[in-house]
Amino acid sequence: MSRHAKLLIATNNAGKLREYADLLGDLPVQLTTPRQEGIELEVEESGTTFAENALLKARAYCAASRLPTLADDSGLEVDALGGAPGVFSARYAGNNATDRQRYEKLLAELRGVPPAERTARFRCVIALVMPDGTEEITEGECEGVIIDTPRGEHGFGYDPVFYMPALGKTMAELPPVLKNRVSHRARALMRMKPVLQALLERS
Repeated sequence: MSRHAKLLIATNNAGKLREYADLLGDLPVQLTTPRQEGIELEVEESGTTFAENALLKARAYCAASRLPTLADDSGLEVDALGGAPGVFSARYAGNNATDRQRYEKLLAELRGVPPAERTARFRCVIALVMPDGTEEITEGECEGVIIDTPRGEHGFGYDPVFYMPALGKTMAELPPVLKNRVSHRARALMRMKPVLQALLERS
C-alpha cells in the first residue's frame, strides 16, 4: 500500500483531526479531510446510538468522496442523568453553543448530586466504510467522574470537567501524548487500526 492511498477522516474538527493524525500517523496512508477534498456535506445525525450516527456519516462521506472513510460519533454518558447527554453531547446546550456553555449546562443539571454519584464515561464509536461497501465498527470508552470546577487547558468539549481518578487529572489536564493513549477515541482507534491496515492492504 503506498503513501498515495488516501483515507478520509469525516470531520473538520481540529481537535479530533490532531488525535487521528497522532494515532494513525505511522500508517502508509495520506489522511485527508472533507475541506481538503472540497466536500461540503451536512449529515443529519438522526441515529439513536453512537454507532448509527458514525455509520450515517461514514457512508455519506464515502459516497461523496469515493475514498475509504472513517467517521466517529462520541459523547458523554452521565449515570445520574440516565446516560445523558449521550448522542446529544454536541447539541446539549443548543446547536451553536460553546464547549463552556455545554459543560456549564451539565454542571447545572448535576447541582446537588453528591460526588460518589457523578460517575460518567466518554464513549466513542468509529465506523470505517470502504468504497466497495465493506463496513467495520469499533468502540472505546473511558471512565471518570464529573467535577464542579473546570481544570486544564488541553482538549475540547467536556474534557475540563471529566476527572479520571486513576490518573488524578481531568481529561483537559492531560498532555496530548497521554490523552492519545487513554481517551475513548484513542481506544476505539487502536481497535480500528489493525482492521484498517488489513483492509487497506487488501484494496
